[in-house]
Amino acid sequence: MYEGAVQDLIDELGRLPGVGPKSAQRIAFHLLAAESADVGRLVAALQRVQAEVRFCSTCFNVAEGEQCRICRDPRRSDDVICVVEEPKDVVAIERTREFRGKYHVLGGAISPIEGIGPDDLRVRELVTRLASGEVTEIILATDPNLEGEATATYLARLLKPMGLRVTRLASGLPVGGDLEYADELTLGRAFEGRRLLDV
Repeated sequence: MYEGAVQDLIDELGRLPGVGPKSAQRIAFHLLAAESADVGRLVAALQRVQAEVRFCSTCFNVAEGEQCRICRDPRRSDDVICVVEEPKDVVAIERTREFRGKYHVLGGAISPIEGIGPDDLRVRELVTRLASGEVTEIILATDPNLEGEATATYLARLLKPMGLRVTRLASGLPVGGDLEYADELTLGRAFEGRRLLDV
């Protein structure tokens, strides 16, 4: 549609997840109108990420060294591992300031439709981490969708025979939500995960 470099930029931006053709076009024209210093900083940040960022050798979270800051932190508990799908899930859990253990990032979820099976995830590496016998509990914090549930079920069946306590994050109603707007599955899970009130 556009000439040479502009169309190439739009095409490359359109390959990013969540960026459709119109968004790619908007971003491209924003970059064209931006100061060259601003574009330079963006280019430098992209190059730095490409050169310096890798996956942690222990948990597969993003890291700038051999291990991520969480795996290097001696204050974190080694006996509990929270299993998540992606590094962004680690960030979400860390924002709660509730979890003081370590993580394991699978790199996705089981999805037969997309051809992703257990062998395409970092399940083997998780089992290897558990061989030391130091871990006593695995928290399965995969997404509460079809793929996340399939992944959690697979891992629970794989890990329970190892004598580990395997738990799943509770799911249910959001704070500030109205019951009338909750879907049946969410409301059903809220009933299953109900807890005793200490008053």
